[in-house]
Amino acid sequence: MELSYWEYKSWLSDVDFTIIGSGITGLNCALRLKERFPSSKVLILEKGSLPQGASTKNAGFACFGSISEVLDDLQHHSEQEVVQLVRNRYKGIELLRKTLGDHAIGYKNLGGHELFPQTDSSLYENCLDSLTDVNQLLAPVFGGPAFREAENKFGFSGIHERYISHTHEGQIDTGRMMMSLLAKAYKAGVMILNAVEVTSYEPVPGGVEVIARDFQFSTGRLLLATNGFASRYFPGELRPARAQVLITKPIEGLAIEGTFHLEKGYYYFRNIDQRILLGGGRNLNFEAEETSEFGQTKVVQDKLEQLLSQTILPGIPYEIDRRWSGIMGVGQKKTPIVRQVSDRVYCGVRLGGMGIAIGSQVGLELADLIPA
Repeated sequence: MELSYWEYKSWLSDVDFTIIGSGITGLNCALRLKERFPSSKVLILEKGSLPQGASTKNAGFACFGSISEVLDDLQHHSEQEVVQLVRNRYKGIELLRKTLGDHAIGYKNLGGHELFPQTDSSLYENCLDSLTDVNQLLAPVFGGPAFREAENKFGFSGIHERYISHTHEGQIDTGRMMMSLLAKAYKAGVMILNAVEVTSYEPVPGGVEVIARDFQFSTGRLLLATNGFASRYFPGELRPARAQVLITKPIEGLAIEGTFHLEKGYYYFRNIDQRILLGGGRNLNFEAEETSEFGQTKVVQDKLEQLLSQTILPGIPYEIDRRWSGIMGVGQKKTPIVRQVSDRVYCGVRLGGMGIAIGSQVGLELADLIPA
């Protein structure tokens, strides 16, 4: 691409901070930088025409982890670490709500519910037996017991008649949230360039040379906020994880409300605009879903449709309206990677499928790595 004098001068010269990724993390990072350095020039580069990662591809869950997820985490982390994980998610959602407002993000506290298939009674009984202990463990986070038993009032089939609900869990409208966040960034003077793919970067005296597919320029500091797409920079610590999602056309008289989890959170669904949005299934083939390529696979899509017809909407006719996928960043540890990578290069990645919950806070922490 040949850049004119005006193009280079306006967008790519004297850039103080360049952020790669215009998702929740990148935008919150930019806002924090403008707050800390009001006169600075902050530029965000986004690979896609729209934010390309999980920020606009997710299911819109304002969640903290179902009870089976918490119990699973306790198998691999200390109690103190699990409490801190949940506390960070809770604080992150509160920060998102405070930053944009509940109306702007379509926030609704309808509760979250974990369903247990009748074919897996052992998990169900283990969660019931652990209910009191988990509530006591997490009481300092939520100010009291968060999990409780609830009746299967929505008519789901093939599950135990009682499921375990989280009273604080909610849902958001992902599109409204991102449009509000983008508007706030624009108002703060943040520049955003879409359809710019960064291929590499290298240190130069006093800054970093950013090499994109169509041009290159120098920036004072570079901040990576591309989550799963940053896996090439962190081998062994971060890997991409694709999540496949589908949504039905509107269903007349749909009474289902809330966010729902199945099989330790590997499947999840919710109501939105009289539709059911359903995602998950990477547990069917972890290796195939460890990819940064968008797309669907037959094995996952068949399983999602089976859940729709047999468990979620038994006897209720529906049509699939749209299918898509999103790329998460996961690793052996569930804590995000927020650190300085090299001189003048920083990162905030590995959100572990909890981008809505922790993306805002990770963005602030990433910006705060920059010395005053």
